[in-house]
Amino acid sequence: MAVKPSHILGMNARYRYTKLNPASARKYGFSKLLTKQMLEEHNIATPKIFHIFKTIQDVEEINWEAIPVPFVIKPVSGSAGKGVWIIKKKVPNEAKWMNQENEIISRSDLILHVENILDGEFSTWGSNHRAMIEELIPPHPSLAKYAYKGTPDIRVVVFNQVPVMAMARIPTPESQGRANLDKGAIALGIDLATGSTTYGLKGKKEYIKYFPGTKRKVRGILIPQWKQVLETAVKASLAAGFVYMGADIFIHPDRGPMIVELNVFPGLSIQMANKAGLKRRLQRVEGIEVRNAEHGVKIAQALFAGKFADKIHTPDDMPIISLKPSVEVIDDHGKPHDCLAIVDTKRSRSIISEEFADQLGLVDLDDLLWRQQETIEGKLPVVSVSFNLKGKRIDTAMMVSKRLNRTKHKLELGKRDLQNFLVGPGNS
Repeated sequence: MAVKPSHILGMNARYRYTKLNPASARKYGFSKLLTKQMLEEHNIATPKIFHIFKTIQDVEEINWEAIPVPFVIKPVSGSAGKGVWIIKKKVPNEAKWMNQENEIISRSDLILHVENILDGEFSTWGSNHRAMIEELIPPHPSLAKYAYKGTPDIRVVVFNQVPVMAMARIPTPESQGRANLDKGAIALGIDLATGSTTYGLKGKKEYIKYFPGTKRKVRGILIPQWKQVLETAVKASLAAGFVYMGADIFIHPDRGPMIVELNVFPGLSIQMANKAGLKRRLQRVEGIEVRNAEHGVKIAQALFAGKFADKIHTPDDMPIISLKPSVEVIDDHGKPHDCLAIVDTKRSRSIISEEFADQLGLVDLDDLLWRQQETIEGKLPVVSVSFNLKGKRIDTAMMVSKRLNRTKHKLELGKRDLQNFLVGPGNS
């Protein structure tokens, strides 16, 4: 799949979007502690903090044996996994622990590492260096079998309260059980509409179809609680006041999506994992009025549904429809309604009659996704519409047109909704 260079977001172009973030929001990208405090105030799930180290005296006073295992030690102002220690087990009856590589860690090792963090060895920003201990989130069972020892996470890039791109980061032996692409973790692009993985990228360089050393495909893994993952990312951006940001999310087996941290400058390799450009997607959502997190997710899923080769049938398998097919449109209560449609392959997005959409309860304020410029009628509302055509269910977004109120056909079907059909002299 080729990506147009004009669609790619580079580091210089990214600044155009990061500078839109107010100073009141940017501080959360530089401090995990401030982020956690803000998230807790807004009832957004995040891993628990067990302890904060501000001074060397704090290190001397802590009772390490009282910290619940497993836990993570990390700098408050770090990035890219620098200085992160994962402690998985406590050695019984000894002042020793084991990390995810089953190496023995002594109390003096823990103290020395925290002191190094306090000295600023692993901090990326600022001069007020602190360390923290937080709970280790176990991997969700649906994802655990793909990961080496550590917990996979989901990176979601949000702009204007709309998720525009996402990827899963899967720990490997090379990354020592961490979801760190620079260390060799695997990135999986994710279709925003379905939460299904699309492409695999190992260590930012090598595209893969299977997990190394296995016959497990990287494509087609369904991310659990996908809608909640996206909504959690948008809620965090709203709470912090970000215009553009990246959210890193764990999926707890019992507690669901949890924000790990927020990024002011989310990395650009997410474009490689998705074989898609961020720049084009950012342009498409700029200026759209978004009411809340759920609305932002609806917009994302309508705009950025993936199109994959394994979903496209050969011509022999594709149903043939006439230029004026009969369809069943699903109303607000899930009931189908017959109507006549017309095919317009010059049109990209389909349109629906305003009177017909209103009759089916599809044009309430809660159903409005965004408004889109139409050459003849100006800005038209766009709403979610589901319909059946030739035994296939299509979930899409359509513009609402008054022009179709005067015609026999109540839908004009555009190219977006005709991906798996041939148009010809077949029966309707």
